[in-house]
Amino acid sequence: MSSKTVKEPFVRISKRADVPLATSILVRVAALVLGFIVCSLVITMITNGNANFFSVLPEMIKGAFGTARKFKITLREMSALLCIALALAPAFKMKFWNIGGEGQTLMGVLASVTVIKMFPETSNGKVLILMFIASAAAGAIWAVIPAIFKANFKTNETLFTLMMNYVAIQLMSYFLVLWERQPGTQDVGVFENGVFPMLFGVEYGWNIVLVLILAVFMYIYLKYSKHGYELSVVGESENTARYIGLNVKKVIIRTMLLSGAICGFAGFLLVGGTHHTMNTSLVDGNGFTAIIVAWLAKLNPFYMIVTSLLVVFLGNGTDQIASSYNLNDYASDVVIGIMLFFVLGCEFFVNYKVTFRKKHESKEAQA
Repeated sequence: MSSKTVKEPFVRISKRADVPLATSILVRVAALVLGFIVCSLVITMITNGNANFFSVLPEMIKGAFGTARKFKITLREMSALLCIALALAPAFKMKFWNIGGEGQTLMGVLASVTVIKMFPETSNGKVLILMFIASAAAGAIWAVIPAIFKANFKTNETLFTLMMNYVAIQLMSYFLVLWERQPGTQDVGVFENGVFPMLFGVEYGWNIVLVLILAVFMYIYLKYSKHGYELSVVGESENTARYIGLNVKKVIIRTMLLSGAICGFAGFLLVGGTHHTMNTSLVDGNGFTAIIVAWLAKLNPFYMIVTSLLVVFLGNGTDQIASSYNLNDYASDVVIGIMLFFVLGCEFFVNYKVTFRKKHESKEAQA
């Protein structure tokens, strides 16, 4: 007969079965508060006390919403980011890791500008319709290429879609040189045709409205449509999908056509409603930032409205801080990084429970 003492682990991590909505909201709010506290401390330290600890958050709010113009710009940038996040949602729900939102949106931009160049004398309304069709088609084609290879040859979609971004950037660079007004400038000028009519006093008012309508459509599509159900099943298990009679290849290709078309639509909005020109930085990294937005929202289109607004608020708010306290862009990136660390980190505590061993807690096994 022998005995030994088996101690419980000091820390145990277990997945939460069902997280109450109030708890998840409380954890996320706490993460935001802690993030703002840490950011305020960092800004206070790097400015040697010139920045008041309690003035950091008001400065960020001022930078994003301080004036009517800033508020409209925040909504404009939010709509661009939200549109790409909505495009990525169906692919991610299917477990197809589409990292090519940047390139697919750039192809939408290029298609819109091509239409403007090809039909300089056509009426604005007709040009906008052609731009929409061409942009959606270009984005869809750019997205379906890796989808075809994934469906038929099991290629790695993450690397494939990522590499397609760089091809799209080089194509954009080629046409910038082809269409530049003066050699060596890569300046194609501001287009007067293919421009959205005014709404709410600004041309990009239509961007905001159209993207919000798209969010409603995407919510219904993912939650209630047959296609939304099928891509969810494929995301859970391709073998299960085949067992119940789904054509997995067809679902993959169809979903990526939709994802790419919406990215192309985002490019159409950037040309017609926002910038009225083209360059390689027009998408401004939103194709990658949208991945964070989509995952923070757990692929829920309505939650994406909130998360995209939060990300844009952080960007514009930190720019205001940098301007107010004479900091460089790196300081802004540090603040954004800290906030995203807390926001992303809190998801662990929403989904998992950490249990510490109580004092004197042990098990005794008799052998």
